[in-house]
Amino acid sequence: MARHPELLIPASSLEVLKTAVVFGADAVYIGGEAFGLRAKAKNFSMEDMKAGIAFAHERDVKVYVTANILAHNGDLEGVRAYFEELREIGPDALIIADPGVFEIAKAVCPEIERHVSTQANNTNYATYNFWYKQGASRVVSARELSMTELKELRANIPDDLEIETFVHGAMCISYSGRCLLSNYFTGRDANRGACTHPCRWKYAVVEETRPGEYMPVYENERGTYIFNSKDLCMIEHIPELLDAGIDSLKIEGRMKTALYVATVARTYRRAIDDYQKDPALYRKNMPWYLEQISNCTYRQFTTGFFFGKPDETTQIYDSNTYVKEYTYLGIVGEIKEGMAVISQRNKFSVGEMIEIMKPDGSNIDVRVEEILDEDGQPQESAPHPKQQLFVRLSVEAAQYDILRRAEEA
Repeated sequence: MARHPELLIPASSLEVLKTAVVFGADAVYIGGEAFGLRAKAKNFSMEDMKAGIAFAHERDVKVYVTANILAHNGDLEGVRAYFEELREIGPDALIIADPGVFEIAKAVCPEIERHVSTQANNTNYATYNFWYKQGASRVVSARELSMTELKELRANIPDDLEIETFVHGAMCISYSGRCLLSNYFTGRDANRGACTHPCRWKYAVVEETRPGEYMPVYENERGTYIFNSKDLCMIEHIPELLDAGIDSLKIEGRMKTALYVATVARTYRRAIDDYQKDPALYRKNMPWYLEQISNCTYRQFTTGFFFGKPDETTQIYDSNTYVKEYTYLGIVGEIKEGMAVISQRNKFSVGEMIEIMKPDGSNIDVRVEEILDEDGQPQESAPHPKQQLFVRLSVEAAQYDILRRAEEA
């Protein structure tokens, strides 16, 4: 039986959290300033976390906090203090990988649900049942599971133990994300939150008796990218995901922009809602989902391990670049006297045609009619990132709308 699915969206900052909530998330996952696996993400101060949780809860959206490092002895005291702070703030769940950290959470804040991170390599129903007995309410499946395995898993675990599964975003080439390349090359440990993504770099092979002679593994004019996976995208397979009994459809991307988050959130929101309304409507709207999902930066798509082991078509051997179709200009913070107040993210100019991207799925072409700086002085363009601006558009925008510009392919 298909369960009612949660759409779980990542957020790197308070602004992105608000975007995720407005553009269709049922739940948002965020990292605090400590003990999460995205040390380079902006991450949330306690103050922002409090504000984000309040904003989400007002709109019936849940917030989960990641604390999924694999802890060393020296981390444990800090983990305890951190969980004591989180207890005051009250997120809906903690996402944890380490059994020791899990035990601390159980002791310090038992009222906050505990979800077991994908980092704990959850590949079978016996593991799920183990975590259930420890008090987990949800387990995140390893990315290496097939649809068949997930279905079998669902049949062999308690009904009230939830399955969360990644359905969209970057794929790690290392098993469940346990990668040593970053630590080896740069001293930044992927398992403690500081991955530098060396899987996206160029590589060559050297034969030991011929040092200094570099042989490309697969050659074109740009080098080779032997570890570089395509991005996961399961927008065409919502029926199979729900049929397998998955409770939470998780989007990867805690370091992504608000434009990316808004695009993915509203597309998956529409796809899930359409399918639940009428499978025929879902099939009919598929071209729209596919067009929308390719409007944000991406690396080409794959279905990962869901339908069998990935093969050579899952890797991108000739490039590490994203395809990019839209430039993110800013989010409408509020409307003052008919003008959109934004914190500018990329340059745009008076007279230019841009797009308003709305949570309901519509995109409206508008002309930039006037730009004023904070002091009310007119500007021809907006060249300074993060500058506060007042922008008059040919069609009035609404709070939380996103402004973007289509780029020539």
